[in-house]
Amino acid sequence: MKLEGKTIAILIASRGTEEPEFAQPRDALKDAGAKVIVISSKTGTAQTVNNDLDPGGDYPIDKVISDVSAEDFHALVIPGGSVGADKLRADKNIVAFIRDFFAAGKPVAAICHAPWALAEADVLKGRKVTSFHSIQTDLRNAGATWVDQEVVTDQGLVTSRTPDDLPAFCAKMVEEFAEGRHEEQKASV
Repeated sequence: MKLEGKTIAILIASRGTEEPEFAQPRDALKDAGAKVIVISSKTGTAQTVNNDLDPGGDYPIDKVISDVSAEDFHALVIPGGSVGADKLRADKNIVAFIRDFFAAGKPVAAICHAPWALAEADVLKGRKVTSFHSIQTDLRNAGATWVDQEVVTDQGLVTSRTPDDLPAFCAKMVEEFAEGRHEEQKASV
């Protein structure tokens, strides 16, 4: 169990997070021995989607963003979905939470549209990333070098493009989270 003893935060929008981008990383982390805490802006249940439009499942929220700190966790996962990612980046508390992971040198994994939230947190300057192709200009404008690869790792930051990349994304995420802090992560804050 590579992640035994580690507590990982995973963000979810109250509505609109892409289900496989939430469920598969969550399950991979649990399978690796991590304790996973689901965090959102609101209490209750989050409703996911499939392909941005089709209904997904309902998932219980463990904690609200106002009750947690980056200090409570070893790493952070940000799932995509265009609607869910947009809701996450619009919440100033979530953006501050993300930024705090970078300031502490803690690893972060973001897939699909989730790097939008990284751009909002202003942590992409000088970073190499990938994402869903339609947001590449946003990420470049935020200071990142965007590449079209299934998974990109840059000093504790793991990014992928789409649900098709989930096997590579989950494997690299577990590996980076097992490594722990990356002091170089702080350079982008």
